[in-house]
Amino acid sequence: MVIKDTVPQFQTKLLIGGEWLDGTEGRTIAVANPFNGEKLADIAEATAADVDKAVIAAQAAFPAWRALPAHERGRLMLKLADAIEADTPNLARIEAIDTGHPIRDCLSLDVPRTVLCFRYFGGMADKLEGSVIPVDAGFLNYVEREPIGVVGAIVPWNFPLMFTSWKMGPALAAGNVMVMKPSEITPLSTLRIGELMQQVGFPAGVINIVPGYGDTAGQRLADHPDIGKIAFTGSTATGRRIVQASAGNLKKIQLELGGKGPNIVFPDANILAAVNGSAFAIFHNQGQACIAGSRLILHEDIADEFLARFVELARSIRIGDPLDPETEMGPLTSPLHQQRVLSFVDVAREQGGEILLGGKKPAGDAFANGCFIEPTIVRAKAGDRVAQEEVFGPFVTVLTFKTDEEALAIANGTDYGLGAGLWTENIRRAHRFAKQIHAGMVWINCYKRVHPASPFGGQGQSGYGREMGFEAMREYTVAKSVWVNVDAQIPPFYRR
Repeated sequence: MVIKDTVPQFQTKLLIGGEWLDGTEGRTIAVANPFNGEKLADIAEATAADVDKAVIAAQAAFPAWRALPAHERGRLMLKLADAIEADTPNLARIEAIDTGHPIRDCLSLDVPRTVLCFRYFGGMADKLEGSVIPVDAGFLNYVEREPIGVVGAIVPWNFPLMFTSWKMGPALAAGNVMVMKPSEITPLSTLRIGELMQQVGFPAGVINIVPGYGDTAGQRLADHPDIGKIAFTGSTATGRRIVQASAGNLKKIQLELGGKGPNIVFPDANILAAVNGSAFAIFHNQGQACIAGSRLILHEDIADEFLARFVELARSIRIGDPLDPETEMGPLTSPLHQQRVLSFVDVAREQGGEILLGGKKPAGDAFANGCFIEPTIVRAKAGDRVAQEEVFGPFVTVLTFKTDEEALAIANGTDYGLGAGLWTENIRRAHRFAKQIHAGMVWINCYKRVHPASPFGGQGQSGYGREMGFEAMREYTVAKSVWVNVDAQIPPFYRR
């Protein structure tokens, strides 16, 4: 499949009510390639007024979309999945140059997972069932699931294509309409999805896409009285502000926030598998993943052997142009984030941490204008900031333990609770730790496995609610309880 010679055409306007429009205030946002800093496009900036227009368009589309037979909603979603699959070379290149994801990952993970998600929820659309509740004699009580209405979705910059499908899939299958704000840093693949939705026949207004800044467009989504739910993926700090803003109309909130994933390697683990799996856990997508295995917790008996292999593997990772099929790690997504990640190297040193590898930009002219950071491995203490705060880069903190109890205490020793991994051949230990670790997802002898059928989400400062799986269909609906007096009984207190 030829990718480098494929020239993408970027959509640069807002999608509101089925039309591609400039922003109300006429401003634009420059979108840059993180590999070389070159401008890719100037996209229309959505402000509060544009969000208001998008909500009105969504409200107008809701009655007909809700009334459309569920299998017809599903049919459109399956057509969209086919269109995305057919557009793979174009979408993969857009995602690679907009985010810095290596093209090999865009082709093997990002686009296929997006297709799979739309296919899963396309098939789920007519599988959402109610229930009948056994209640008092003479009465029928049934519960049905109804769509919420207008859903506001805020998509982050680290996996924009994939997260677009994670939010659209269950929301549309359940009969909702949407106003979606992709990140102003990486909006291009989401806008392309909007074009494909039009091509396959989605009704105008069902999906509205309004890229803009968080403190304007994002804030208006959170505040808007006619939005029934906000689905947000991003930082814990922003998640708290969204919860505060939701008080205006008590809208439903779903938050997928930060993480500080513990990745525990026990002395009986398959070391080769654990080394390779742990590298994927932290260095895939340059570590820019909320579920990254960013705390490597090693039993002291195997720590030296493990680290020797792990450092050697990390040193061999091929860093470079995201469009080069040989590249294994591309640039971080923005210069601002690059500086933030590098600042944690100074924090680690100040607190006595030992830099085992990396901690700087790679040398050479090829990396001069890009947002690159070498794979970084740091020894630290469990209470250090780099072992407590989310770095969100190719930066792993190494800790050691002696006993299972100590490993569990370290794993549960942060405020986060999103993903966790453990490597062991002891099945009893594996199940015990899976039960006791404070996390919404646990991987045993693997890491970062996701599937549309499996719920994704966290606990504590990692948020609440679930993406994907049947759980997500519940997240995008409300339960309505209906009582029927089957025997036409007269209430006893009013009998004459």
